[in-house]
Amino acid sequence: MAKSQHHEADVLVIGWGLAGLVAATEAAAAGRRVIIVDQEPRANLGGQAFWSFGGLFFVDSPEQRRLGISDSLELARQDWFATAQFDRDDDHWPRQWAEAYLDFASGENRAWLREKGVGFFPVVGWAERGGYNATGPGNSVPRFHITWGTGPGLVAPFQASVEAAEATGRITILPRHRVTALRTHAGGVTGAHGDVLAPSAAARGEQTSRDVVGSFEILAAATIVSSGGIGGNHDLVRAQWPARLGTPPTRMITGVPAYVDGSMQPVARAAGAHLINGDRMWHYVEGIQNWSPIWPNHGIRILPGPSSVWLEATGARLPVPLYPGFDTLGTLAHLRRTGHDHSWFVLSQKIIEKEFTLSGSEQNPDLTGKDVRLLLRSRLGKSAAGPVKAFMDRGADFVVRRSLDELIEGMRALPGGEVLDPELVRREIEARDREIANDFTKDAQIAMLRSARAFRGDRLIRTAAPHRILDPANGPLIAVKLHVLTRKSLGGIKTDLSARALDERGSVIPGLFAAGEAAGFGGGGVHGYRALEGTFVGGCLFSGRIAGRAAVG
Repeated sequence: MAKSQHHEADVLVIGWGLAGLVAATEAAAAGRRVIIVDQEPRANLGGQAFWSFGGLFFVDSPEQRRLGISDSLELARQDWFATAQFDRDDDHWPRQWAEAYLDFASGENRAWLREKGVGFFPVVGWAERGGYNATGPGNSVPRFHITWGTGPGLVAPFQASVEAAEATGRITILPRHRVTALRTHAGGVTGAHGDVLAPSAAARGEQTSRDVVGSFEILAAATIVSSGGIGGNHDLVRAQWPARLGTPPTRMITGVPAYVDGSMQPVARAAGAHLINGDRMWHYVEGIQNWSPIWPNHGIRILPGPSSVWLEATGARLPVPLYPGFDTLGTLAHLRRTGHDHSWFVLSQKIIEKEFTLSGSEQNPDLTGKDVRLLLRSRLGKSAAGPVKAFMDRGADFVVRRSLDELIEGMRALPGGEVLDPELVRREIEARDREIANDFTKDAQIAMLRSARAFRGDRLIRTAAPHRILDPANGPLIAVKLHVLTRKSLGGIKTDLSARALDERGSVIPGLFAAGEAAGFGGGGVHGYRALEGTFVGGCLFSGRIAGRAAVG
């Protein structure tokens, strides 16, 4: 085994995802010597954020105003707290972080990013629409701002700042350094030690070995934990799965690389950090198996428009208002009580070409590559976007047929499809189609579709004109088998508003800070039970900035 390494720094950052890069940038800009460690090879600099769609939650932005959206801090606060439903003693600091984040999202967030060269797609998306009353969960207005360049475009300015500081010696980056313990002295944290892992030439996102070739120790005045969540560790996800979401799935697919394993949780806890809200989590129910996987069990989330008919595994239609894009966790809780691990979208070609977007930078080459010509073809064209078409042709979960009988036969041929009741599917789809004959209807989803198209952004690129799914002119028919897709932890290390880690008594642990998903995106759970979307990478930006500035002190 190689000789043990010894390093010293003013600030140690554990984890080089977006929160870690932002924190390191802030500390280095203040003149501090910074070390960044991560267990992965350097190809993964930027972490999960690189793979993201780059959606950001802004309030009363120029993009919203240009589309005629009337938003305000008061309306956003109403939506956030109705969605979060804070109800625990441990929610004191998460509430404070929520207030601070809302001020950031309605204030300097956008301008700060614009100064760094980050641009935004002009059409604002409407995620988590809710569908309940005004004091229920969900976004009252569209607030999902897509970064021009998606996740890589959001990571780029912070990576560039880190690498510029590295060139001057202000920042040192140590790949393949896995922290196994935090150094403690007199009740405070003074750095970390751990294993040096064998070098790896694996491409970004690919699983790597945990072969140990050495050890290291780092002394630091301040240590920032920004190591991410647990979504790549299904055993840990199941162990923390709450009863309110039903039983955990027997089979899930994975929306994050394998290195998102929660391994820093016990390390932080052993140093005295108080981890809270571990039972609050954010997983999607529109997951599909990636036909070209990068990491093990790789899944992709469909970002659906609101028109697809959502069926349980048996063929029963989901209840109001559990429509695509309305209430992620409400839908997850309902489906987990059906006794099956999958559900179905049934839709037409006309719907898929207008409404289907796949989450992730690699699934959106037009936005990621900032290719306007490709964007116009893919978003306004008369066929499904290229990445969606690839899944239609090659994806294991897609069934494309000309008639309903053939479609049902294809659905039943997929694993688990034998529980599908053909007569129930036919009754649900035919009944839905009969409601299209008039401009008025008792079908709440169809009424919502007509309402959604009053918003210019939905009418332009997100919501198909209501039509009969079974009309051959709108075909072929498409069914998509959907899986639970692991993604985000909403709980984490409890922190105060300076991102300082707190112990079980609520006392500050000197020298220890936390940011990003490791801190529940701030406070140990800024989202409460549910999130409003655009607040994950946004939470990494906000908490990383606070942690980096506070660690300087």
